[in-house]
Amino acid sequence: MSKSTSYWLMKSEPDVYGWDDLVAEGEGTWDGVRNYTARNNLMAMQVGDQAFFYHSNVGVEIVGIMRISAAGLPDPTDQSGRWASVKVEPVRKLERPVTLKDIKGEPALAAMDLLTKFRLSVSVVRPGEWNKILSMAKV
Repeated sequence: MSKSTSYWLMKSEPDVYGWDDLVAEGEGTWDGVRNYTARNNLMAMQVGDQAFFYHSNVGVEIVGIMRISAAGLPDPTDQSGRWASVKVEPVRKLERPVTLKDIKGEPALAAMDLLTKFRLSVSVVRPGEWNKILSMAKV
């Protein structure tokens, strides 16, 4: 029996590592996370899970969909062994990015971790939230 897909939102500053960087690489390592809740979310990910790529600080919008291509990896930027990473690959760029303003304006997304745990760089997205954002993006 196969497990169901889990959904995530992963934030990155586009001037540090943006959607176009991931597309150019083909597969990227999501590392450098130094928050325990975000680390636990990384550790919970499995190959095949999907994640929104969210540009933080500049743009503040969901711009694409990624797939977890390798899970349960140690963070290569961490010498202590406490932190986790995953590998991700681009699935598709959203036809219409979904801005933070759009998300805040949608009552169905009021409980989304992006809004309630806004400092978290890697967060859970519930299936209903995932589907709502896809419809907002015209996917």
